[in-house]
Formats: sequence, C-alpha cells, structure tokens
Amino acid sequence: MSLADELLADLEEAAEEEEGGSYGEEEEEPAIEDVQEETQLDLSGDSVKSIAKLWDSKMFAEIMMKIEEYISKQASASEVMGPVEAAPEYPVIVDANNLTVEIENELNIIHKFIRDKYSKRFPELESLVPNALDYIRTVKELGNSLDKCKNNENLQQILTNATIMVVSVTASTTQGQQLSEEELERLEEACDMALELNASKHRIYEYVESRMSFIAPNLSIIIGASTAAKIMGVAGGLTNLSKMPACNIMLLGAQRKTLSGFSSTSVLPHTGYIYHSDIVQSLPPDLRRKAARLVAAKCTLAARVDSFHESSEGKVGYELKDEIERKFDKWQEPPPVKQVKPLPAPLDGQRKKRGGRRYRKMKERLGLTEIRKQANRMSFGEIEEDAYQEDLGFSLGHLGKSGSGRVRQTQVNEATKARISKTLQRTLQKQSVVYGGKSTIRDRSSGTASSVAFTPLQGLEIVNPQAAEKKVAEANQKYFSSMAEFLKVKGEKSGIMST
Repeated sequence: MSLADELLADLEEAAEEEEGGSYGEEEEEPAIEDVQEETQLDLSGDSVKSIAKLWDSKMFAEIMMKIEEYISKQASASEVMGPVEAAPEYPVIVDANNLTVEIENELNIIHKFIRDKYSKRFPELESLVPNALDYIRTVKELGNSLDKCKNNENLQQILTNATIMVVSVTASTTQGQQLSEEELERLEEACDMALELNASKHRIYEYVESRMSFIAPNLSIIIGASTAAKIMGVAGGLTNLSKMPACNIMLLGAQRKTLSGFSSTSVLPHTGYIYHSDIVQSLPPDLRRKAARLVAAKCTLAARVDSFHESSEGKVGYELKDEIERKFDKWQEPPPVKQVKPLPAPLDGQRKKRGGRRYRKMKERLGLTEIRKQANRMSFGEIEEDAYQEDLGFSLGHLGKSGSGRVRQTQVNEATKARISKTLQRTLQKQSVVYGGKSTIRDRSSGTASSVAFTPLQGLEIVNPQAAEKKVAEANQKYFSSMAEFLKVKGEKSGIMST
C-alpha cells in the first residue's frame, strides 16, 4: 500500500467517526425537541389539568395528609432520640421539603398557561405585572371586564397605586378581544389551582420550620428552617450532613440544567441552597460567594453539634450566627480615611564639624570679607558710576559711599581679616585718586569758595582751591597708602648702625 492509499484510508476512518458522532447527536436532539413539542402541545391544551398534574396526584395528597397529622401532634425535643433519620417524622419532612420545589415548578407552568390564554384579552398586562402570583391574582380579579381597575379595593391589596394607574390607562387603549365563557372558566380554574398550590406551599413551609427547630435547632438558626431541611434532604440526613466538608455542603442543591425555559432566574455555577438563602442574599452581589463559603463552614459545625443532640436550645447556633454577622459588617465597612501625617523627623544626627587652627585659617581665607559684602550691596533708585570705562555696568556697590563722600575703607576685624586680591587693591587705590575739581555738592565744601583770589601784587589771580587737597592726597598716597613701600631703608639702617 502506497502512502497516498494510507492517507485516503485514514481520511475515510475519520469521516466515519464524525458521521457516527453526528448520529449520536441526532439521536439525542429529537428527544429534546419531542419534549419541547409535548410541552407546547400541553400548554395549548383546553384545561389546565392537562399540564398541571401535581394537584390531583396521589403523592401530593398523601404528603399533605401526613403533614396535617403531625401538625395536630405536639412535637418536643425529648422525642428526638438517637439518629435523626430513625425518627418516623423525618421522611415526611424531607418529602415535604422536596414537594415545595415541585410546587414552584408547577406554579411556573400554570403562570405560563394563564399568560398565553389571557394575552388574547389583555396582552400588555404581562409586562406591567412581572410577578407570577400578582399576575394570577390580577387576572382572576379583572376577568373580562377591564373597567374594574378603577376604585377596586381587592386590586389595591395586590398591586401598588402607581401600577394600578398604569394598568387602568393601558386597559383603556388595549387591542384585546373579549373572552368566551368557556375560556374564562378555564382561566378561573387555573387561577384557583395556582392560589391553592401557593397556600399549600406556605403550609409546608410552616410545618418544616416548626419541626426543624427540634431536629436541627442550631442549623436552623443560621440558615433558616427551610434551607436547613433542603440541604438535609439532599445530603441524605443530618448524620451524613455532619460528615461532609464545608466545600461540599456549599454545593448542595446546585442546578446543572435550566428548568426547560420556565425558570425566570439565571442559574449560577457552583451555587446551591446556601448561596440562595436569605442570610447570603442580603449582602451585595460581589460578597455573596465569599459569604456562602463562610456560612457553609459554620453550617458544618452546627450540623455536627445537632447530630449529637447537644445545645438543643440553639446556643451554639446563635453564637455562630453572631460571628457571621460581625464578619459581614466588617466586610461592608468603608475603608478608613487616610490621615495626612507630617513627615517624620530625620534620623541623621549632626555631622562632625572639623575644627583646628588650619580649618579656621581656611575659613578666614575663603570667607566673605566685609569689603566684598560692601561691594555686593546696591542702593536702589540711585545711579551708580562704573568702576572702569571699558566695563559698563560694573560698580563697586556701597564701597566709597559712606557719609563724608570720600573713599574710606570699611572697618575690618583684624582677627577675621581675609586676603585681598591685588586687583581689588588697585581698584580701590584708583578710586581714591582725585582727578580734576570737585563740585561743592559732592565735596560738601563751602558755597562761597571760588577759584579767583585777590593778591596785593597782581590783584585778581586764578587759584586752584583744591591744590592743597591734591598735595595732601599725593602725600598720603606716597607715604600712607597700602601699596606704598619703605623709603630710604638703607640710609636709615646705616644711621642706626652708626648710633
């Protein structure tokens, strides 16, 4: 056999397997279609008894009869001895609890039947009254005459005033047709059956709650008697429930399939009776799964206590429920408000400061001297003269601007005297030199001073009044200037030696 022949054989085998799988699927699909067709045929039947068969069933009558018998008896906690499953009343409680689920499904079917039949008369009522029981009661009250919406006391006990107003306005403009007497009788029969089933369901709830307080008091306190009975029935008894871990108790009652389109609630994965209990549903949706895990863990402890008939008064159950509620409150607390805290004190200590004569000398040499401080200061609102003609904008600040008008060096502390650069020394020296005459204002001299002098020989003579000052300044610059040097040191030294 060649490679091509082997490839063709493999493709044929794969095609046969696909055909076999499709046959299997086709065999399953008609079963679902048949069920849907049967349901549709049943819903289109003439009487409600053709689709709702629970009310006339033998099982329903027997369970309700046993419930009435046990309700008439006075049950007490002392009668429950040994395993709970051995009590004769326990199977009745489990069956009654399972019967409530079947009643719920039956009510959904009847509601769909009434809705399909009454849509001929008032098709808009379905959207105005979404609740199934309220819709059934409204249909029974209205019937063929939609004018009963106004001033109807019975309808006010079923619907709110706002809903009644909307229903009355819509009923006046509806395009529905009148129902025949036969159709109206069938609707009334369906409504009566639904209301009676609802009353039976509440009767079962009351019975289960009254008996669960004796069988499993602690478990009933935490999740309620109805939910406790449901998980006990699914687990197979209180003893089996006490042996189960909390992760499995949380999944008891999980629905794997939808109820053929009759259920109005979407089925969540991994959620059972505990998730749908009142204590869990009271929380926001984002906390329900976490709450279901917590409640399942506490239910495990309560079931173990109840299986040994301890704490018959429910003390353990109340303690566990208080703990659950405290945690629920803790989860729902708002986050704490962030307080603005000041920055903490720095942990760095004081750095070591270097000392000594060398360090002090360095600070004195590099420190800012008084002359430099004066040069850096500026007087606002005054025009300053430039230090050099070629350097515009460069001035010496407050140097040479003391009160007398003459250039005077600032008093410097000799202990902290720093070195002065040669350039700054020359600049100060040039500033102290007087060129030309000075005005009487800047020199602060007498206003009557004049350059014209009277002499006995020549009469009038032009004299420079600052000549004497210029000679004094030249002498000071020659002998007392900071740039001056020693004069005639050798002659003085020889004179000293001769003496």
